[in-house]
Amino acid sequence: MKHYITHHNPMRAQFDAMASHQAKHFAYAVEGGVATLTLNRPERKNPLTFDSYAELRDLFHALNRATDIKAVVITGAGGNFCSGGDVHEIIGPLTKMTMPELLEFTRMTGDLIKAMRLCPQPVIAAIDGICAGAGAMMALAADMRLGTPQAKTAFLFTRVGLAGADMGACALLPRLIGQGRASELLFTGRAMTAQEGLNWGFFNALYEPQDVLAQAQKLAHELASGPTFAHAMTKTMLHQEWAMTLDQAIEAEAQAQAICMQTQDFTRAYEAFAAKQKPVFAGD
Repeated sequence: MKHYITHHNPMRAQFDAMASHQAKHFAYAVEGGVATLTLNRPERKNPLTFDSYAELRDLFHALNRATDIKAVVITGAGGNFCSGGDVHEIIGPLTKMTMPELLEFTRMTGDLIKAMRLCPQPVIAAIDGICAGAGAMMALAADMRLGTPQAKTAFLFTRVGLAGADMGACALLPRLIGQGRASELLFTGRAMTAQEGLNWGFFNALYEPQDVLAQAQKLAHELASGPTFAHAMTKTMLHQEWAMTLDQAIEAEAQAQAICMQTQDFTRAYEAFAAKQKPVFAGD
């Protein structure tokens, strides 16, 4: 999370205020520093279009500069998370595109995943019902996932004649649930049940459908009230250390922790502990 940039700072214009953002292709609401993104085409199980892909990508890029959003929840309307790319609005047109056009599309979808991983805010997915294809990848790109017993998650790319390697699936999924389990899901395209997802570590917890969004928002608010600069550092280290040796990781974490020790939140935590009070963090 970026430090708060005051209004008199000459760099302030570079840091977008996202609380008033007007989304076109999904619902967007902010409360207490928590942004909730709701995929909102329930009659079609919330599929993505070319435009919604691009807007989601751009939104998560913008969150990299937003100091007023401290955590993000992504969910779907009408009892489903996301059914993936719209069959008629995406899959059909793709069959008529040239190779350069196809590559522009596949890179755009991957850019959404990269933007989710690189934004400093913790991202929590609240998942009910169908979570398939690109929807499963967005769930996978989140930092934490809360599901319902009805959630069915499918990386179904092979079901439409494509490789299971899509949007980073072959990198992200094995790290989360293991190589063998990931291989089965990516080769077969079958749906992972909610209980399998919980047992394998895909889901952090399961809740009833009427409770899952509220629980995700509760967790997001808890994170938003914490040391948000330190949360951003944690997310950065989790991402960067995939490509490090243990020695490199230990050194990187030594530098990261030293930076966090210079923050006011670190001092606030010590002073609150000494006074036997709960610290009130400000993200600086």
